Amino acid sequence: MYFTDRGIEELAQRRGEEEVTFEWLAEQLRTFVDLNPDFEVPVERLATWLARLDDEDE
Repeated sequence: MYFTDRGIEELAQRRGEEEVTFEWLAEQLRTFVDLNPDFEVPVERLATWLARLDDEDE
């Protein structure tokens, strides 16, 4: 298990039953980057990856 899996597991346990929109998620990512600018690049990569999940080219 990677260290980050702990946070993912906590997220699933605490909020796994909730439904959210991608608009809500995008706003939370923006807020997180505003508060933690050092994480701008990884958050941008995650957002791009999520946005392109259905792209057949990649």
